[in-house]
Amino acid sequence: MNFVKIKRKYKNMMKKLIFAGYLLCFSFVSFSQTIYQTIKGRVYDNESHQGLPGATVVITGSNPLIGTVTDLDGYFRLDSVPVGRTGIEVSYLGYGDVNISAVLVSSGKEMEINIPLKEKFTALDEVVVKPGGKRDRAMNRMATLSARTFSVEDAQRYAGGMDDPSRLASSFAGVVPNTIDNNEIVIRGNAARGILWRLEGVEIPAPNHLAGLFSGGGVNTMFSSNMLANSDFLTGAFPVEYGNALSVVFYIKLRSGNYDMR
Repeated sequence: MNFVKIKRKYKNMMKKLIFAGYLLCFSFVSFSQTIYQTIKGRVYDNESHQGLPGATVVITGSNPLIGTVTDLDGYFRLDSVPVGRTGIEVSYLGYGDVNISAVLVSSGKEMEINIPLKEKFTALDEVVVKPGGKRDRAMNRMATLSARTFSVEDAQRYAGGMDDPSRLASSFAGVVPNTIDNNEIVIRGNAARGILWRLEGVEIPAPNHLAGLFSGGGVNTMFSSNMLANSDFLTGAFPVEYGNALSVVFYIKLRSGNYDMR
């Protein structure tokens, strides 16, 4: 009889020990689970208090990385942030970085934080712009005297140029316009019909609308200034490749076009 009682007590004790073991394991599992929380807030300019869109907000030391960017009004939201002490790093182009350390994230409620950024100024070296070539030097290497080059921008910028190479040349030394009615020019006393026009190496007649039969001038040029590249204007001492020129040589070059194969 005593043996039966002892056996029952032993069974009850084993049941209690097994139940206590289950409770202990369950507590270990519950304590091993990580609790997460949400951090939200706003990133704004320190002076104007305007929201900064596109600012980067990152939890420092997180692996995998926990981060986001602010919306158009500067607001952000970070989900699944482990509770405890953590750090926040904020960066934005043109502003100094902000590092906030030891931020306490609790499990009770979402954390809200507003982060001001200050503008960061960087002193840069000066930019020096130099011309690519000399204006008194023609593109033709054989032209050593009385030659210069002009560009499309010159034809658009000179007063009275009207995007016309002939009218542009009237502002050069030794060149005067014959009349205001057309683009006829007189170079060192020579008539406009003595001008030699060359387009990409090919000799052409006077490229003018309503050109006069004997004068060589016209109302305006047939060339659009948007088509022209840098060109040469030679008033004397012509290279041997130019013939039939009595007053001046206009060597016109066309701009290289682009195209789309689609």
